[in-house]
Amino acid sequence: MWRDVLARRLETRRAESLWRNRAMYRPAGDADLVGNGCRLHDFAGNDYLGLARDPRLAEAQAEGARRHGTGARASHLVCGHLPPHHALEERLAALTGRPRALLFSTGYMANLAVLQVLGSDGAQVFQDHLNHASLLDGAALAGARSRRFHHADLADLERLLARARADVPRLVVSDGVFSMDGDVADVAALATLAQRHAAALVIDDAHGIGVLGDHGDGSVGRRHDTRQVPVLVGTLGKALGSAGAFVAGDDLLIDALTQLARPYIYTTAQPPGVACATLRALDILAAEPERRRHLQALTDHWRTRGTMLGLPLLPSPTPIQPVLLGDSARTLHWARRLHDQGFLVGAIRPPTVPRGQARLRITLSAAHERATLDDLLDRLAALAAEETS
Repeated sequence: MWRDVLARRLETRRAESLWRNRAMYRPAGDADLVGNGCRLHDFAGNDYLGLARDPRLAEAQAEGARRHGTGARASHLVCGHLPPHHALEERLAALTGRPRALLFSTGYMANLAVLQVLGSDGAQVFQDHLNHASLLDGAALAGARSRRFHHADLADLERLLARARADVPRLVVSDGVFSMDGDVADVAALATLAQRHAAALVIDDAHGIGVLGDHGDGSVGRRHDTRQVPVLVGTLGKALGSAGAFVAGDDLLIDALTQLARPYIYTTAQPPGVACATLRALDILAAEPERRRHLQALTDHWRTRGTMLGLPLLPSPTPIQPVLLGDSARTLHWARRLHDQGFLVGAIRPPTVPRGQARLRITLSAAHERATLDDLLDRLAALAAEETS
């Protein structure tokens, strides 16, 4: 019977143009891929600073593996916490202006850990409607009910907080940069509102770390202290080009996660070579601010010319630049046409985004050239023109 249930669910997904295919690609240059014999310009990944293929990171990872082994052998609390892990936690704390940081193997695990620990004991959790799935799943792991406020709607959040019980912990949870829309949370306003209602603010800055801020410290970083934003989550596999994640905060938070978070306690530490690669990425982040400047210039150009061409862009100031198409079948068609023309873009459909809001998720990288962006913009405009001719 279970096989019949699964088969029906999969058939429904195919029928609704929601089927996802897993292709295999190999790198080709700084910002290209090869798949099925075709060379593609990569506008689907999250390598915002172009570090994922930087040979300096590869060399650091290889040297770390030679010195410390290819694997950590155990969890951090057994014997898997090695010198590169410790050094990386200290560097991440310094980058974000926090007393301490704690490493995790993935951003998903970091968010599960935070919500599992802070969302227990009857806590009330208030989440932005567009938060990442891992934040919602973390609340479910804690057995906490997530009340979802309208996206970026502070008045709606205020109404929910005003009606909340005052005798239980309260958490306000938001992405820093929203991964499918590309817009940035108003962290200062969220912090003020959370403090007014004695709630702790949790910001998942997965897509802000390395990209935003004067030092690449993200949408929160050093501008907001632990009183304003007690819990900051960041990932290392996007702008920093390696893998893993971290939670930054004060001693109480980090001690609580170390002692209580099941996703931290019951998993092997990340390979030490990966930590060494991330340390090298942080060196480059500090020494080469021109990468962020180039990325911002590309983003500005994309928005200016895309608007002139009449493309249905969402109001994103970040390297995440969605083209809203609405219909899932239409989105798949555009993505396939672009693939045939040498461009890989994300075709994002429900349930990742709400029904009726399917879009091409186009991501920019410091490894891109302006001419390549113009080529993609021209092809998008041509697709739009075909539909109106």
